Amino acid sequence: MTYPQGSWTGGTLTARSFLKPHHVARAVFHPAWIPQSLDPSVDALKKVRVIAGAVAGFGVYTFVEGGFAFDEMLDNAATACLVLLFITPLTVGVMLYLWQRSGAGTVAQLKEPLLRSLKLLLLFIGSALGTVLIFQLGGSLGMLGTLLVSVVGLWMAFFVIAGAYRISGNFFGTAVVHRCLPPLLATVTTWLMAVPDLVTGDLHGLSLAMGVFFILGAPVTVTAIAMLEMGRLKSRYGIRLADHPAVLAPMPGPTPGPAPTPPPPSYAPNGFVPPQANPYGTPPQGNPYGTPPYGSPYTPGPQNPYAPQPPYNPPAPPPYNPQ
Repeated sequence: MTYPQGSWTGGTLTARSFLKPHHVARAVFHPAWIPQSLDPSVDALKKVRVIAGAVAGFGVYTFVEGGFAFDEMLDNAATACLVLLFITPLTVGVMLYLWQRSGAGTVAQLKEPLLRSLKLLLLFIGSALGTVLIFQLGGSLGMLGTLLVSVVGLWMAFFVIAGAYRISGNFFGTAVVHRCLPPLLATVTTWLMAVPDLVTGDLHGLSLAMGVFFILGAPVTVTAIAMLEMGRLKSRYGIRLADHPAVLAPMPGPTPGPAPTPPPPSYAPNGFVPPQANPYGTPPQGNPYGTPPYGSPYTPGPQNPYAPQPPYNPPAPPPYNPQ
């Protein structure tokens, strides 16, 4: 199994890109080394899983209780970062132990992709916690400082939200280690964030039935989509979660499309170009005005009119016989 090389952003960032934080987030949190989706159906499942994960991340009970609290969102973001920092390495570590135990490969073979995924994890957590810290410190500064911090904080907020969307799809680029790791991590993370509320009975003011429905709705949905995604990876590409990445065959690259038809030249009327031929070539043989095989009108007849003739010898007159 080979791993892609290259720069982190693939050279897509420019100075103007920083005017749009979502463009920066796409380059930073979905680096060029993350492998592309294998087919459109798997990519569509990832998008659905991202939507269900967003419902779990922000918490539908926040809207059910009658409003959206920005401070509560910051607290949830900080909590989610701590959960990710704990559960992601733990889940990957368990899979590394199982792969090592199978004897099909070693952990050392996965060192480079593991380090890249770890860098992406730390980069996202640092950005999210930094955004939370900026908003918390904004009120302790003067008016000018508060204004400056607000501008930076809003840019960082859009940057982190767009990054969270990218991260939810690729789960810190763990697909470069194994294609089944992103759906597995999505499932484990959503369940880990939902189970404590059920264990402690913290239903956020909802009834038991509504509380269980809204708390378990997102992880059950994410789990079903993740199982379907892994099932398609197994049936269509032979990729199983239990297989060490070293034994998996390299995935084929995207199939190139048909070559585009070149546009007609500018001098062609209505885009039509007549068939080209050599006007000075050898004319076709045969009679173009009759039915073959009557021959060519240019073919000489049975006698050559220009052939040399014998010299003109008039017949001798009869001898003169006088009357």
